[in-house]
Amino acid sequence: MKRKIIVAVTGASGSIYAKLLLDKLNSLSNQIEKVGVVMSKNAKDVWKWELENEEYNNYTFDFYEKSNFMAPFASGSAKYDTMIIIPCSMGTLGRIANGFSDDLITRSADVILKERRKLILVARDTPLNLIHINNMKAVTEAGGIVCPAVPSYYSKPQTIEDLASTVVDRVIDLAGFQSNSYRWSE
Repeated sequence: MKRKIIVAVTGASGSIYAKLLLDKLNSLSNQIEKVGVVMSKNAKDVWKWELENEEYNNYTFDFYEKSNFMAPFASGSAKYDTMIIIPCSMGTLGRIANGFSDDLITRSADVILKERRKLILVARDTPLNLIHINNMKAVTEAGGIVCPAVPSYYSKPQTIEDLASTVVDRVIDLAGFQSNSYRWSE
C-alpha cells in the first residue's frame, strides 16, 4: 500500500537533512502515492545559505505555501498518514505543542495528531531550555515523535552527507518505509 506523506521544512539550521530526506523519498517512489511539501520563507533562505543552491525547486513533489489552508492535508479527510518536519525549529515545535495552528505546517501537524497518525519532528537546536523540553514532552504525550537531529558514528560516515544521512535513515525507519541503510551488527 502506497503512502501519502507531508514534509515540512522550517527555518532551523540543518537544510541538509531536508535535502537528503527529499532525495530519499524520491528513491522510495514505489512506496509513495503522494508527497506534499511546505517550506517556510526562512527555510528557503537557510537552504540557500547553507547549501548554496535552490535545488528545492527541482523536486517534482507537490509544494504548498505556508498560508495555503486549501492544501489537502489541512484536513484529516485527505488521509495523509505521516508528517515529517525536518528540520523542526523550536518555535514550530512550541506552536504544535501548544495547539497554535496558525499556518499550514502547524495546522497539518494538528491534523496528524488529532487523527492519531504519525508525526515526526526532527528538532534541530542546542542547547535546550526547559521550555523546549516541556514542549517536546507535550508533543510526545500527544502521540508525536521527537527525533533530534543527532547523527550516529558507528557506520563510520566519511562525508557530511554520510553523517547527516544517519539521521535521515532513522527518520525513514520511524516513518515505516522499507529502506537499505546501515544496521548495527548486521
